[in-house]
Amino acid sequence: MVRRVRAILLVVLASSLLILELLGAPGWGHPVDNLAPASGDQTPNPAVAKAATPLDHLPALAGGYFRIDSRAVGRPFHIYVRLPDGYETDSDRRYPTVYVLDGDSLFPILAASHLFLTYDLGLPEAVVVGISYGSFAPDTNRRGFDFSAPTPDGDPARGGAENFHRFLSSELLPRIEKDYRVDPERRILFGQSRGGSMVLYSAFRHPDLFWGRIANNPAFDPGRELYFSTPAPAERKDLGLVVTSGSEDYPPLREAALAWSAAWQDADTAPWAHEVLTIPGGTHSAYSGTSYRLGLLWLYCRDGSWSPPDESLCLESEQSPEPESRGER
Repeated sequence: MVRRVRAILLVVLASSLLILELLGAPGWGHPVDNLAPASGDQTPNPAVAKAATPLDHLPALAGGYFRIDSRAVGRPFHIYVRLPDGYETDSDRRYPTVYVLDGDSLFPILAASHLFLTYDLGLPEAVVVGISYGSFAPDTNRRGFDFSAPTPDGDPARGGAENFHRFLSSELLPRIEKDYRVDPERRILFGQSRGGSMVLYSAFRHPDLFWGRIANNPAFDPGRELYFSTPAPAERKDLGLVVTSGSEDYPPLREAALAWSAAWQDADTAPWAHEVLTIPGGTHSAYSGTSYRLGLLWLYCRDGSWSPPDESLCLESEQSPEPESRGER
């Protein structure tokens, strides 16, 4: 019995040594580990540096990247730019620009989605810009502060929306419009949850900056008073604001969206055309692609510059939530 156990242990040991030897050979193990310089050699390996830019091999997301150290906010942002298919060959064309808040998570989803919206629905191509913090860690990702309006009690954890908007208007937008062929008359801002609150803040305080805005399941608090008050006036007459609300969103947010819809339904003081669209079955975070599609359809259908392949697409983007929906959860 002892001999049999020893034999089994020897087989296991030999197998383990063979696996370790194979993992150390070229082509095995973690690819970056195998490309690392030998011990004592601190010279960066070009292959490792190349591996740090994987978007080069994802054409649906390909475009550019830069870091911008914001004076207005006092912190850096990581900016990802997705260029339209054919951008390099059509040198005279200028494109709409979609600025995506919470780019850390939403840029990969919505930038790739835009490609298929163009393929399937014929929506205009666009340069998609993801505004990212570079981390989900609270000490780096300050979205709760940057995207919120000041509170009546002066909560120091909220109230950075004006500085963030200054970053957009005076730092990021000029950089994008200098470096890329975009149409400054066709800027769109997309935000979800707290990012949706930032979209509303922009619409109420600085309506002229963006032609179109899409707020998905926006957080109305803090700052609710602002979103039910008279917005700042606008010079432009072609502005549009879409609020999308999932029927299965958190009840306080769903109820706030319906209350906002009712408050603005017949108001004539808004500087933008507006619509509230219900996403049947939509939850808080998982339907950003649906919100993006419905919001763009509504903006382009009302604009009249785009001819849909099927008129039902525009009808799909014109359904408003019914007041009875308040009690659906």
